[in-house]
Amino acid sequence: MTNGNGVTATLTNAAETVVEKAQEVGSAVAEKAGAAVEGAKEVARKARKTAARAVRTAKKTLAAASAAAKKEAAALQRKGAAGKTAKKVAKKAAKKAAKKTARKAVKKAAPAKKTAKKAVKKAARKAVRKAAKKTARKAPAKKAARKAAPRKAAKKAARRR
Repeated sequence: MTNGNGVTATLTNAAETVVEKAQEVGSAVAEKAGAAVEGAKEVARKARKTAARAVRTAKKTLAAASAAAKKEAAALQRKGAAGKTAKKVAKKAAKKAAKKTARKAVKKAAPAKKTAKKAVKKAARKAVRKAAKKTARKAPAKKAARKAAPRKAAKKAARRR
């Protein structure tokens, strides 16, 4: 492939430059992605804690509602005001309260998941953008090197004639 013009050396240099640049970009992207993953893990941890807290409070309110309903049922039974219907009413009230608090807990836990996903996506986009900017800045220098090489070869050819 060599014809005495240093074509082999030029091609080798170009290939090495490309390899180096690819490694730089790859390591930059990996670094940013690592940071993004760490951030996402942190957000997920916080979301998990928030969800657990919401569940705890929901359980407490459920227990309180249940106790109140049982008290009410017991009081109604003592009065003797239609025993069976009083029990039914108390059960229905307890179920309603339980459903309400469960729904609230689920609503509180859901937004935490969304924010975690958003944070991960945002960090990943940022990392890719930064890596792209780095490569874009250094592209013009390569063009100049490419233009210079053919001119040099042309000058050599002209001298030989």
